Amino acid sequence: MQTNRRDFLKQAALAFASSVLAGSLPRSLLAAPAEGMDGLVWHKAPCRFCGTGCGVMVGVKDGRVVAVQGDLENPVNRGLLCVKGYHAGVALYGKDRLTTPLLRKNGKLEPVSWDEAIEAIAREILARPATFGFYGSGQWTVIEGFTVMKFMKGGLGNNHVDPNARLCMASAVVGMTTTYGVDEPSGCYDDFDLADTIILWGNNPAEMHPVLWSRIIDRRAKGQKVEVIDLGTRRTRSTEEADHYIAFTPQGDLAIANGICHLLIKSGKYDKDWVTKHCNFRKGGDAEGEAMTFEEYAKWLETYTPEFVQKVAGVRPAQLQLLADRFADPKRKIVSLWCMGMNQHTRGTWINNLVYNVHFLSGKFAKPGSTAFSLTGQPSACGTCREVGTLGHALPGGRIVANEQHRKECEELWNLPAGRINPKPGHHAVSLFEALQKGEMTGCWVQVTNPAQSMPNLTGLTSKLRERFLVVSDVYPTATTDQATVVLPSAMWVEKNGIFGNSERRTQQWFKMIEPPGQARDDVWQVIAVARKLFELGHPGMKNKDGEFLFTYKDASGKPIELWKWEVFKQTNADQLLYAEYQPFTLMKKYSLAPYDELVKTRGLRWPVVKDQATGVWRETPRRFVEGEDPFVEPGRGVDFYWGKLKDHKALVWARPYEAPPEVPDNKYPFWLCTGRVLEHWHTGTMTRRVPQLHRAMPRAFVELNPEDAARLNISTGDRVKITSRRGELTLPAWINGRSIPNRGSVFVPFFAEESLINLVTLEAHCPLSKEPDYKKCAVSIAKV
Repeated sequence: MQTNRRDFLKQAALAFASSVLAGSLPRSLLAAPAEGMDGLVWHKAPCRFCGTGCGVMVGVKDGRVVAVQGDLENPVNRGLLCVKGYHAGVALYGKDRLTTPLLRKNGKLEPVSWDEAIEAIAREILARPATFGFYGSGQWTVIEGFTVMKFMKGGLGNNHVDPNARLCMASAVVGMTTTYGVDEPSGCYDDFDLADTIILWGNNPAEMHPVLWSRIIDRRAKGQKVEVIDLGTRRTRSTEEADHYIAFTPQGDLAIANGICHLLIKSGKYDKDWVTKHCNFRKGGDAEGEAMTFEEYAKWLETYTPEFVQKVAGVRPAQLQLLADRFADPKRKIVSLWCMGMNQHTRGTWINNLVYNVHFLSGKFAKPGSTAFSLTGQPSACGTCREVGTLGHALPGGRIVANEQHRKECEELWNLPAGRINPKPGHHAVSLFEALQKGEMTGCWVQVTNPAQSMPNLTGLTSKLRERFLVVSDVYPTATTDQATVVLPSAMWVEKNGIFGNSERRTQQWFKMIEPPGQARDDVWQVIAVARKLFELGHPGMKNKDGEFLFTYKDASGKPIELWKWEVFKQTNADQLLYAEYQPFTLMKKYSLAPYDELVKTRGLRWPVVKDQATGVWRETPRRFVEGEDPFVEPGRGVDFYWGKLKDHKALVWARPYEAPPEVPDNKYPFWLCTGRVLEHWHTGTMTRRVPQLHRAMPRAFVELNPEDAARLNISTGDRVKITSRRGELTLPAWINGRSIPNRGSVFVPFFAEESLINLVTLEAHCPLSKEPDYKKCAVSIAKV
């Protein structure tokens, strides 16, 4: 199966190359649009789907997207795309696109004008501004997220903004900030090309990040040796290419990481020089902790013997030794990769810390081919949620609302009156929906996401959404639009200008290429239009400190640009205006994003981006904290954690213990449940299930069981199986020996199918530091229907 998939990708790349030679696409793929011999006009853009950030060339003819091809000049994917990427254009043209605003009247959603919809939203917010929230997405563009931040935190003065990215990458964020003081990875995709060993910590890149997976595995076809070690709770397509599969008990990854560190220190094969120069040691369960010495840390690790690790994680001593031996080899370059398996974890922050510990003790960090790398799930979870800071506690550019100086800086940059920004953090995603459920929050605006399908414990968190004032901006009907008071039809992907930031800190820009259907409009315009109506209704927060409208931008003659008027907005590159306002926010934490015009000219740039004073060229940064690559590293330091928590240019090694999950199998609920995605579908399937080819390839959800468990329960492929937890139940067809094989005692269910809501069953328990829920383990019973 894996070989066939790689062959498909190669064949697609060859077909693309052939079309270039035939003249369909100009060989000189400049950033500017280029017309081919067949009349197609080709434009660059990043893919609409995952956090890889593949470059695509979008072919437009007669006002429609008619072709999508991999961009040979984009260094991320080098001309390859996955099956979703090749069909990104088709996702625009589902028959049930939302094309007109809808307002619920007498219990039914009725078509209304934009003016009526905007006024209804504004009047509701005006009546209850302190209890109105905003729930966004890692699929927001950078400018969409920035606009919402200014509207909510700079205008309404409440911090109840959070994204669905809280559900997928918050543990990685807190893991990085507690480890080296600042968010986002140190390494880059180039390290995948150089590593001797790739370790998968509970993730499945063959389906979730297939282009990056091909980048790794296809090295073997070039005669290179690359070892893959797959740690998991189920065998997946990634396992098929692995040299070693190490099955572990859910939550056992905490013990495994500590066990590796114990063996490194016990054997004396840790990198003493690297640790001495670059690490401090810390203990405690929270984000602050307290200091400890190396000797204290080594003694603390003595619990994590191979025998103890086997007891709690199910990993044999020889398997743990294999991992330790790889890290002990000073010549071996190792990349650790993870995604939701580590992040969607009731101790997600801790396991992130512990994997960094392993790399720090072995000195396999901040070196070509050696890094610890969290893969992002969404196209701009990094660029928007993390860098713009669309989180309840955050402000743009790595700032936080609780910090007085940070609030002051943002007020100055936004030209706000002093004290406008509220110092109290807002709700995180789970607590926002808990507050909506209880009526403590009276309304919420949802953009680019589908929480009535994607939140955990749906009955407990979303069953009362119809009773609140719910605004939903989306492109298709969803489980969430079904609950809405107001539905706003949105422009999608290349129907608007945009900027995404991917997993390796690469910021990529694209221009609008086609018109959205019907009355669909940009999300940025929607927010500015509501803000303007609030300004006209007298809300004081919609004024800057000069008494002007909050979103005042002026043309070359000094005249305000009336962006709230749709016809004016359409003729204006609002992205460029708002990006010029946003870019200075990125300088404080040394994110230092490139100027807009530089993004236009390139296939993206990895920040920090600094202008070379000698040549005038804007230079990107492959690896952060590395002398010679990161311009902010102090000369002579080699590796410089310049945002280190203790302000001593060092990172932290944390003593984080093994902790059992809050819900474990018992006699009544004897199985572990893990949920996730599949290759063909994106999140809740809102877009990909409108692509006929993808829907036919994966038309419905299923439950996968271990073959031994299935035989014991007399369950065969196709049998109806009831999955029951303490929160709800769902019946699905069984699939035995399918895409994956769960470990014994475990089952797997994807969450893309609206008619089969597995999140009626899942648990809302979350990491106390990152607030990210654990979708990967709860206890269920299994019964053949």
